[in-house]
Amino acid sequence: MDYSKSGGANTAKTSPKSKRGSQKGAPKTEANDKTALLERMKAAAAKKAAG
Repeated sequence: MDYSKSGGANTAKTSPKSKRGSQKGAPKTEANDKTALLERMKAAAAKKAAG
């Protein structure tokens, strides 16, 4: 069979999009509340320095 006459692969296809943020019941991210994260980071750093 002559494959030179058949078309090549379609390279214009888009990659599948992530569904994580749009899933039903996905956890909401709290971008504004960084104080708890900062406290956890400080505690971890203190624990690492002490031990």
